[in-house]
Amino acid sequence: MAKLTRSVVALMWALVLSVQAFAQNGDMHKLIQENFEFAREQYKILAQRIPADKLPQHVDPKTGKVDVRDIQWWCSGFYPGSLWLIYEQTKDKVIQQEALRTLKLIEPNKTFTGNHDLGFMMFCSFGNAYRITGEQAYKEVLFQSAASLATRYRPQIGAIQSWNKNKYWECPVIIDNMMNLEMLNWVSDQGGSKRYKEIAITHANTTLKHHFRPDFSSFHVVDYNPEDGTVRRKATWQGAANSSAWARGQGWALYGYTLMYRDTRDEAYLKQAAGIADFILNHPNLPADKIPYWDFDAPFIPYAVRDASAGALIASALLELAQYVDSQKKEQYVKSAEQMLRSLASEAYRSKKGENAGFLLQHSTGAFPLDSEIDRPIIYADYYFLEALKRYKDWYL
Repeated sequence: MAKLTRSVVALMWALVLSVQAFAQNGDMHKLIQENFEFAREQYKILAQRIPADKLPQHVDPKTGKVDVRDIQWWCSGFYPGSLWLIYEQTKDKVIQQEALRTLKLIEPNKTFTGNHDLGFMMFCSFGNAYRITGEQAYKEVLFQSAASLATRYRPQIGAIQSWNKNKYWECPVIIDNMMNLEMLNWVSDQGGSKRYKEIAITHANTTLKHHFRPDFSSFHVVDYNPEDGTVRRKATWQGAANSSAWARGQGWALYGYTLMYRDTRDEAYLKQAAGIADFILNHPNLPADKIPYWDFDAPFIPYAVRDASAGALIASALLELAQYVDSQKKEQYVKSAEQMLRSLASEAYRSKKGENAGFLLQHSTGAFPLDSEIDRPIIYADYYFLEALKRYKDWYL
């Protein structure tokens, strides 16, 4: 009888957990659907607020004025990429037409070699467009874009040079550059030159060697001697200090090594990604809502400004990383990402309908030390928020 009772209790408890999981999944399904519907209407507003030859970057929430940039700005792929993500979920033809228009606008970037950001510019845009439509012309654009990006590879240092030489740097490589490796891997895997993936792997290994501290936090910039590949200095440009952990930089690192594991199955990359995730999630300065301050070591915490873009980016990365780890880590990463998405979708971070010129998320920080884009809606926050919502829907519902 006792055994029967224990069995009944266990069965009832399993049923309770199943009901709770079903309710939670239903709640997240509703949240995701509502946010894509919200994005559809917001981006129709945003489309009306930008000139035909520019892309939106951020908006001043006080004045409602949209800051727009030309096609060679590193963020030019996020607006069309967001449009494709919205179209994929809503099938709205107006959104589709705007997505098609902006692809034509930025296509000349496929031959741009002025910086390392071709992955952001072209894979977020044309990569999503090709994935959704299968249009062969988009694939050809990505092949040319990879060739252009590969021109910035510097064999002497074993990495892709980020910015051009200037009065501050000789041969700088920034942690953001990990994000551009996905396009190189993809083109090689789609039948393009194998050299591109070899470059991506070498770059990832060089970054692994020089960019990280023992606690898995990352420097923002490593400046190399272009002649012999030695490290000149390790510094920051957008973080609080050379020794600090700039929040979005940690997100770039997490996402970058997760995608490198996906594309190579090199366990060293998985270990690195998990170490970065644990640094972020266990950091004493991570707020309760899990949306980071602009730097984990920012002055005046808890009064420092947040960076919603870092939260969206980290959430998206955690959802993929959860696919590759043991069940305990998976649960932690998915729950953390879910909490980030719930926070971002709340009134604390999401714009009200019709506000902020159509941008989705508030409270991102671009470059605090440069007094640039502080506490603003910024385009890449929207992109990674939408990507994270899609990933949660595809993998966990």
